Amino acid sequence: MLRERAITTSEVTRQALSEITVATPGAGLIDITERIGSFVAESGLADGLLTVFVRHTSASLLIQENADPDVRVDLDRFFAKLAPWDPTLYRHSTEGADDMPAHIRSALTQTTLTIPVAGGRPVLGTWQGIYLYEHREHPHRRHIVLHLMGA
Repeated sequence: MLRERAITTSEVTRQALSEITVATPGAGLIDITERIGSFVAESGLADGLLTVFVRHTSASLLIQENADPDVRVDLDRFFAKLAPWDPTLYRHSTEGADDMPAHIRSALTQTTLTIPVAGGRPVLGTWQGIYLYEHREHPHRRHIVLHLMGA
């Protein structure tokens, strides 16, 4: 449980910045919660605000349920109906048939997450995990910037 605590002017706000690379196997959700938690722990900052940013237009970030893998399966199925891999539906196909559906899926989700940090850990709900959502069918290397400000 979070407790209210006033931050005084004697506390110094510091920052930590890093980038992680995630090799994806293809389309789907990849749990990056532990890697982000490690960054926060190693930063030495106890309380603050974490920004997580994916540097791509065909992948995104989600905070989603981490208990039942069926949730991830259902999300994939939903997006497959919403933005199908049908090249006859799209004009843009510079990088292949999955290029434009990946851009649409990324536009409908998010490229940045903001997560509070308390007690040296990201503040997540009991069943929440942080995921990189790969929207391309083939493997990619995705770069995620982590920026933490706090004390």
